[in-house]
Amino acid sequence: MNSPWKGKAKATNQDYDDLRPTITYRHILSNNLGVRDPLRIVALCDSDAFYAACERVRLELDPNVPIVVQQWESIIAVSYPAREFGISRMDKIKDAKKKCPNLLAVHVATYKEGEKEPSYWKDVDTRTHKVSLDLYRRESNKIIAMFKEALPTGEVEKASIDEAFIDFTRPVREKLLERYPYLAQVPADAPNGMDSPLPPPSPIKWDDLGTVLIPEGTDGAGEQSNIDVDGGATWHDVALSIAAELMRKIREDIHSKLGYTTSAGIARNKFLAKLCASYKKPNSQTILRNQAIPSYLHPLPFQKIRFLGGKLGDALAKEYDVSTVGDLFFLYMVDEIQSTFGENALWIYGLLRGIDRTEVKEKSALFKSMLASKNLPKPITQPLDGHQWIRVLAAELALRLNDARESMPTLWPKTIVLHARKGYETSRSKQATFPFVRNVTVDVIAIAADKLWKELTGDSKTVNITSVQLAFTGLEKAEMGQKSIEGFFATRDIQRTFLKRSREEDEPLVSLENTDLALPKSSDIEAVSFQCTRCRKTIALREGQATGGPSEVAQRLATLRSEHGDFHFAQDLANSNEGSVPVPRGSSLKRQKVEPKGIAKFFIQK
Repeated sequence: MNSPWKGKAKATNQDYDDLRPTITYRHILSNNLGVRDPLRIVALCDSDAFYAACERVRLELDPNVPIVVQQWESIIAVSYPAREFGISRMDKIKDAKKKCPNLLAVHVATYKEGEKEPSYWKDVDTRTHKVSLDLYRRESNKIIAMFKEALPTGEVEKASIDEAFIDFTRPVREKLLERYPYLAQVPADAPNGMDSPLPPPSPIKWDDLGTVLIPEGTDGAGEQSNIDVDGGATWHDVALSIAAELMRKIREDIHSKLGYTTSAGIARNKFLAKLCASYKKPNSQTILRNQAIPSYLHPLPFQKIRFLGGKLGDALAKEYDVSTVGDLFFLYMVDEIQSTFGENALWIYGLLRGIDRTEVKEKSALFKSMLASKNLPKPITQPLDGHQWIRVLAAELALRLNDARESMPTLWPKTIVLHARKGYETSRSKQATFPFVRNVTVDVIAIAADKLWKELTGDSKTVNITSVQLAFTGLEKAEMGQKSIEGFFATRDIQRTFLKRSREEDEPLVSLENTDLALPKSSDIEAVSFQCTRCRKTIALREGQATGGPSEVAQRLATLRSEHGDFHFAQDLANSNEGSVPVPRGSSLKRQKVEPKGIAKFFIQK
C-alpha cells in the first residue's frame, strides 16, 4: 500500500457514505430535522459585480457599458463588460482607461460638510469628503426583501452586502408534497411503516434549471443539461430541481424589478453552495448533485477553503506536497495532520467530504450599533477644526438611523459615543445618553457630538487626531406604551378626557440622567418619551401622537406616563399577597381590594 505522506490517490464515491441517502416517509413528513435533514437544500445567491451594477441602474445605462466604481484613486468594483478588457480591482484608474478608452469610472457618493445627504460631486477630496455606501446598503436590503417575500417559509441569511444564503428545505418539502401527494400517506403495506423508504422518483428534466454538475465519467464532461444519464435520480435530486426552479424565478424577478443579475449555487449545505455559486458567472446558477461532490471538490485548491489558506496552507503544501482537496483528503487520515488542526479537526474532516452542519440563520434586523468613521489624511491639529468632521459623520448617522426607522419606527439608540485616535495609539472616547427627539436631524446629532468633542479635547490649544468615529450604541425598539397586562387593562383612547396631575407631581418629560447634554430649543426636538424609574424602559408616544403643539404633546406624554404607572400598579396588584395595594401618586386607578381566594377566604384579618 502506498504511503499517504507523498503518494496521491484518486477518490471514489466509495469513500463517501452519504451521497445517496435513503429517504423515508418519516423524512418527508417531518419539519424539524434541522441540518441533518437528508432532503436539506441550501443556496447562495450572489449579486454580480454589485457596486458597479448599482451605479449602472442608478444612471440607467445599457448593461454592456464597461463601468468601474472608484473610491479615491482605487477601483473597488469592476463590471463584467469592463473585465473583458482585462481590468481588475488592482488597476489604477489611469491604467484601466488605457485598457478601455470608453471606460466609465464612477466615484462612490460622498458626504461633505453642510450637506444632509451624500451625493456624486465632481471634485471629491479625501481631505474634505467621506465615502458613503448607503446606496449599496439600500439596494441590498431590497434584494433581501424579495427573497423573504418569495419564500415566506424559508430561511434567509444575509452573508454580506451582495450575498445571501437561503435554506430551501421547507419550501421544497411543501412543493414535493404538492406535486407528489401520494408521499403524504404511508402505504398500508409499507414494511417498516414511517421508516419505509420512498418509492423511486421519476427521471428529472433539468432543462433551463441551470448548470447541473454530475459525477465524473458520465457524458457531458461533468455537466448535465437534459435528463438523467447517470443511473437514476434520487429524491434529493428532485428536491434540488425544485429549489432550482424557485431560485430561477426569484432571480428573474430581481432582474426584472430591480435590474440586477445574480448568480447562485444550489447544494446540500452552505459550504458547497458557496463553492459552486461562482462556477459560471455572471447571471447563472449551478446545481451540485450529491453524487458529483467528490469529483467537484477534489480538484479544487484546498487553500480556497476557509481556515486552510494563509501560512497554514503554505506550510501544509510545502511539507506534504499537496495542493488540492483530493490530496489533503487522503493525507488527513494521518494522525499527525489531524493534530495540526486541534479542535477544528472534525470540522475540517467534514469539509473535505462536503459535510457542513452550519445553519442558515436569519440575522436580526435590529442593529446593536451604528458607526460612522473617518481616517484623516491630514490630522486635526486645532480643536475647532474637528467640528467640520463631526457634522459630516452626523449626516451619515442621521441618514442611516432614519432609513432604519422606516421599517422600525421605534428604533432608538441609548447612547451616542465619540472616539478620537492619534496614529496607532489607543483611542479616547466620550459618551452620553441620546434623548428622544421628534425628528432625527444632522443638527441634533452634531450638537450632541460637539458637546462630547469639547469634553474630549478639554482646554487643549492643539491636538493631533488622525481618526474620528461617531457611533450610536444600544439600539433597541422603544416601548410603544403598555397595551395590556395579560388582558387586564386595555389601552385607552388618546383622545379621551384624562385626569390631570399637578406640575409638581410630573417627572421631567425626558430623562437626562448621567448627561449634561443641552438640546437646542426647536420644535423639531420636543420630547416624545420618558424613561420609567422602575423598569428603566424608554416609553415613547406612538407615531402620529407626537404631532401638534408643545402643550398637546406634553399632555399626551403625561397621560402615557399615567397609564404606564397603572401598568406597574396592575403588576403589583397581581403579585401582592396583601389585601390591598397602595395606589401610586398620579395614577388614574383607585385603590382596589384584593379578594382572598381558596382557603384564605375563611380567615379574615381583623
